[in-house]
Amino acid sequence: MRRRLSGMALFFLPAALVAQDRTPGDLSDDVARPLPVLIGPDQFDRQKDDAWVPHPWERDMDILYPQQGPVPDEAYLVPADATAARTGTLTLDDVLRSSARTAPQVIATLAGIRQAQGRALSAEGAFDIVFDAEGRGRALGYYDGTYVKGGATRPLQTNGGYLYGQYRNARGDFPIYEDEYFTNQLGEIKIGGLYALLRDRLIDERRAKLTIASQDIDIARFESQATAIGVQARAVQAYQQWVAAGLRLQVYQDLVELAESRRGGISRQVELGAQADILLTENQQNLVRRRALVIEAEQKFAAAANALSLYYRDADGDPVRPLPAQLPASANALTIGQGASDFALQDRPEIQTLLSRVDQGLVRLALAQNDLSPRLDAFGEVGKDFGAEGLGGPSRTPLEVIVGFRFSMPLENRAARGRLRTARGELDGLAWRQRYQRDQIVNQIEKLNIEMTGTERLVDTARQELVLAQKLAAAERRRFQLGAADFFVVNQREELAANTAIRLIDAQLRFAEAQAEYAAATVDREALGLAR
Repeated sequence: MRRRLSGMALFFLPAALVAQDRTPGDLSDDVARPLPVLIGPDQFDRQKDDAWVPHPWERDMDILYPQQGPVPDEAYLVPADATAARTGTLTLDDVLRSSARTAPQVIATLAGIRQAQGRALSAEGAFDIVFDAEGRGRALGYYDGTYVKGGATRPLQTNGGYLYGQYRNARGDFPIYEDEYFTNQLGEIKIGGLYALLRDRLIDERRAKLTIASQDIDIARFESQATAIGVQARAVQAYQQWVAAGLRLQVYQDLVELAESRRGGISRQVELGAQADILLTENQQNLVRRRALVIEAEQKFAAAANALSLYYRDADGDPVRPLPAQLPASANALTIGQGASDFALQDRPEIQTLLSRVDQGLVRLALAQNDLSPRLDAFGEVGKDFGAEGLGGPSRTPLEVIVGFRFSMPLENRAARGRLRTARGELDGLAWRQRYQRDQIVNQIEKLNIEMTGTERLVDTARQELVLAQKLAAAERRRFQLGAADFFVVNQREELAANTAIRLIDAQLRFAEAQAEYAAATVDREALGLAR
């Protein structure tokens, strides 16, 4: 029953954690994992208002909460009402299918994904085209000049610069110190742009925020995966506890039936003088004690059914408490199926979340290093007036082309150096968290392997013991019916057989629970009912 751990991935954080004097161009040479590609708004998956997707862990899905719409796969349907849900034997697949579709914890994670998508959409808004207009005129005074101006600016998606276009038109006369307001009769059109050559060339705050926001969506999906796996694992455990409680109840009910079936024979023996009257009292005491065990087992069985109803729900999401008649006939129902045996550390949502946070830390590190660089921007502008000559004279008519640059360099820049130190500290912390998480997962899987191996042997031993105990109990009952055995010995044999059956059920439960934990630890979506 041991499943070998394969595909162990070792994750290392960038060597940029220890370097002190780097330039943004050196960053890609010093990291074990490359700097995440900064995405542009056109590459970001837009959310569709009419989308409906049943599984929150699909990377490229659109989320709608609450869920509405047609179900693409009938295998994922839950019963339409509680009556349909409470007929027939309840299987683990029924519970897992219901839990995956209707568990409030799973559905709540869809809201978290939508929130992350909303933040990403807000970050994408930094690249929106902005239109602005302005107009002014003199109501009183010597000059009567008026003008209007309108234009649009669009930030570049691959650079920290921008492009713009502008139209303006002026009428009337302006003073000499406002000479730049004059235009020809049909106005002036200008087109220009600015391009970052050093700072903000490879990364700037707008692109960094958008990349981090898009990675927040991945993190929300990984957290949704982890929640779904946890919910399904608890659903399996609740189902197994319910089945085990029902099987224990059946064992105690069988004990009561044995005592009741023997009561008539003892009464006849007492009437015939073959047994003393006290034997009836002793049997009645034994019967009452066994009934008390049944009552206690019924209470635990009802409590287990109540706990299971948190995961077994109808189509409206309301809890459905399973009936005793739905109890499976044997302990085979405790066993959880197993999917593919291949497993790698990066399959765990926790590791994927940490890797996404490392990517975010690398973006922040690159942004801090960008802020340490001097700013050198090149800009250009083309302008042309149209129409008849205005009051400004003929100087407005020719085509104008203007080019230039802008340079600035921080002398201290303590803010950027502080952000750089913060980013490196964050990456260092993530490295140690990643190491501990990796060791913890490996240790957990090895522990479950040991537990499954031990409990499997325990089940085999308990099964052999039960066969022997049942043979002894049956032989002692025959001897008692023939008058060759003591009543006390018969009771002891029967209760020993019952206790052995309980121990077998407990051992089977422990083995099944270890299997379920192993499926959750190795992200076995098929076994947990999360596979499509």
